[in-house]
Amino acid sequence: MVGVIFAFAILIVPALLVTGFSGGNALDSAPVSVRGSQATVETTKEQTGTNDKKETKPATTYELPTEAQTVSVFRSTTEMIEEVPLEEYIIGVVASEMPASYEMEALKAQALTARTYYIRQILDGADLELPEGADVTDTVMHQVFKNEAELKENWGSDYDWMMSRIQKAVYDTEGQIITYEEEPITATFFSTSNGYTENSEEYWPNEIPYLRSVESPWDLESPRYKDVREISAGEFQELLQVNLPDGEVGEIVSRTTGGRVAEVKIGDKTFTGRDIRDKLELDSSDFDWSRNGDTVVIETRGWGHGVGMSQFGADGMAKAGNDYRDIIHYYYQGVSIVEAATVLAQTDFGKNS
Repeated sequence: MVGVIFAFAILIVPALLVTGFSGGNALDSAPVSVRGSQATVETTKEQTGTNDKKETKPATTYELPTEAQTVSVFRSTTEMIEEVPLEEYIIGVVASEMPASYEMEALKAQALTARTYYIRQILDGADLELPEGADVTDTVMHQVFKNEAELKENWGSDYDWMMSRIQKAVYDTEGQIITYEEEPITATFFSTSNGYTENSEEYWPNEIPYLRSVESPWDLESPRYKDVREISAGEFQELLQVNLPDGEVGEIVSRTTGGRVAEVKIGDKTFTGRDIRDKLELDSSDFDWSRNGDTVVIETRGWGHGVGMSQFGADGMAKAGNDYRDIIHYYYQGVSIVEAATVLAQTDFGKNS
């Protein structure tokens, strides 16, 4: 068992982390202020690129322990374990989780989330959901991963230019991860917000200091910003195990800091917005609903759980001229970007290698 205790564990994040496009006070970041649909980075002499280089390139150089250099991926279709060099694994994750056409700095930010997730996974130790010998699966239980052959099949004639972009994003950030108080963070991300990200404790049980609600205005331009679903009253009642009042749906009682539904009441039953999203398989827990005869009409805003980095927002920030460090520091409050090897070197994992 690894001799590292993480103070801010999320109980049910692993299966919810990856809902992207696969089918406090800042410590060392420049403050990002959002104005309209753009963001500008305000820098001082202490908050320049020079400081960032110091942050991501420590004076002492460590090498990753041998065990961390290869990822054992359980392939869900073949039920076999595939051994993949770490940075090739990150390439396969980024390629599966974010469109290759996104801005380079957004792809780099995604590379950091993927690498951080893996490092935290191996430091957290055994996962009862994993087959013996595997570090991760290739599904949303952990991170979606496709190998070179699968990507060639998926991308066809676009493979060369798409892979070139993903490789650059990964190699330009090689070895870098995101930490909070010197520990790898739970680097949650999702596709599109409703205009704001969500505080962790308003979707999951735990309050995580770096997963705070921030404005994400770029997402309003996403093709997945709005969705309308119609469901029969009968199916609605069956899925939620409720009896609908005549001509009514239910009352949205309260909303979260990020504008998503916190609580609804249907008859004598109370649900969280997440309950409704999960049971009805909605894109988002930010919704409004109405009744049209025997049909319930539900309009959602955003796509995903809303906690952490918005992928569409990251792309919007990159288009506005921000680099991957700006994106990471904006969506994850008070974090640092460091070399993974420096973190591992301080743990039993590194000391025993």
